[in-house]
Amino acid sequence: MSRYAIALLLFVSLLASYVPGQKANIQPIHVAVGTVLGFHLQTRLNPNTTNEMDILPKGTVLWVKILNPIDSNVDRDGSEFRGAVVSSVTAGNEIVLHSDSEVQGLLALLRSRSHPDGFRYELLLTRISDHGKSYDLTASLNPSFFEGATESAGAAKSGTTKNPEGGAPKTN
Repeated sequence: MSRYAIALLLFVSLLASYVPGQKANIQPIHVAVGTVLGFHLQTRLNPNTTNEMDILPKGTVLWVKILNPIDSNVDRDGSEFRGAVVSSVTAGNEIVLHSDSEVQGLLALLRSRSHPDGFRYELLLTRISDHGKSYDLTASLNPSFFEGATESAGAAKSGTTKNPEGGAPKTN
């Protein structure tokens, strides 16, 4: 009986040997002060009340100048950042969001099944203050939470930004 127990213990110990897990090498985000990034408006996560931002379609790009440095190697998940809208956003003939509106956002570490590392950093806009009114919203560097990294996300990592007036990208 003890031979079978020893053989079973040996077999179980072979099965319990090294099992590789997911890599912890998450692509960092570094954004310098003054960098202009394009954030894509998403469907709001908790639309309990309506606001003027709801008339803008999903995917509307908000061009934001970053007002404080963002470094995922230093800043923690959930760290806040500030920015300012650089070009007004219109719906029809009406200005919905004026340039120089104050923006608040978060550095978020998101779980991603499709990402090879299992996680990715994302910059999210959560609130805009325009002429004394504040609006909750959700906007990200990627056109969708479900897509992989895009040119905008890559630009945030490399320090290159798109020009909100069109034309060639700007570099920092």
